[in-house]
Parts: sequence; structure tokens; C-alpha cells
Amino acid sequence: MILVELQQEDIWPQYDWEALATRAATAALERTPHAELATGAATVEISVRLTDDAEVQTLNAQYRHKDKPTNVLSFPMVQADLLDTIAQNSDDGEVLLGDIVLAYETCAREAAEKDIAVETHATHLIVHGTLHLLGYDHLDDDEAGAMEAIEVAALSALGIADPYLIDED
Repeated sequence: MILVELQQEDIWPQYDWEALATRAATAALERTPHAELATGAATVEISVRLTDDAEVQTLNAQYRHKDKPTNVLSFPMVQADLLDTIAQNSDDGEVLLGDIVLAYETCAREAAEKDIAVETHATHLIVHGTLHLLGYDHLDDDEAGAMEAIEVAALSALGIADPYLIDED
């Protein structure tokens, strides 16, 4: 089971972000070798913070040494190679997977550029962030391809089109 702890700043529009984040994280987890975390006895907890560009820029500068806002940041709490062991041996049946932080202005601007709803883009970013919490990355072409394939499958399961398709129009 996935438990999303949501914190939302007022800049974000009213929406059931907790349900959206839960669906997105579940869809991502179910398409990885760690799928049992989404459906097993252990509770997987993910913190999602919906904030603004200024806060994300501060976090990005502090933790990634990049002094600029970005759309999503992920802060894993568990080494990816220990996920299965921790889930099986957790005393209270809870795995604290990590934190995902989204920046509203960047997310809204990117959604407008793609001509999609902010909710749709935020879903993609939460799927993407969840995969980072599981140890996926996109530092080289092979890693990026594997991560994108999982993202596309998760988004498809949620009724969202492939965000990586290039529109030739």
C-alpha cells in the first residue's frame, strides 16, 4: 500500500493532489521490479511537497549545487539495492521511500508549453520522481531509455499520452 503525505502551498490550484500523487506513485511502482511494494503488506510512504520555484531553487542549490529552479526534485531515503530487504524485514511494515518536491511556476510553464493540464504534467513529474526514489536515473542514454519506458507505461495506465513523443506538426 502507498501512503502519500502531501504538503501544498497556496500557489497550487485547488485539486485532489493527494489522490493524484497516490495514483502516480502506485503506477510507477507497479511497473518496476519493486511492484510488490505497491501491493504488499508493507506500507510505502512518500512525502510530496507542492511548493514554488523559490523554495525549489533553494533546495536545488543546497543539494545539487544548481542555483536555479527545476520542475521536480527527489530525495530518496533508502538505497535502491536495499528496498526489497527493508520491505521484507520492516518491524512495523513501513518503508519511508523519500520525498518529492514540485515547483509550481516551472510545472505550470512547462504544462502550458506542452499544451497540457498542470495536473497531467504534475502526474508525469510524480511518476518521474518516484522512479528516482527507486534508484532510476537518466545520466546516460541506456538509463534514460529504461526510465522513460517505465514512465510511458505508468502514464499510459493512467490514461496519459507519451510525454516523450515528438510532434512532427
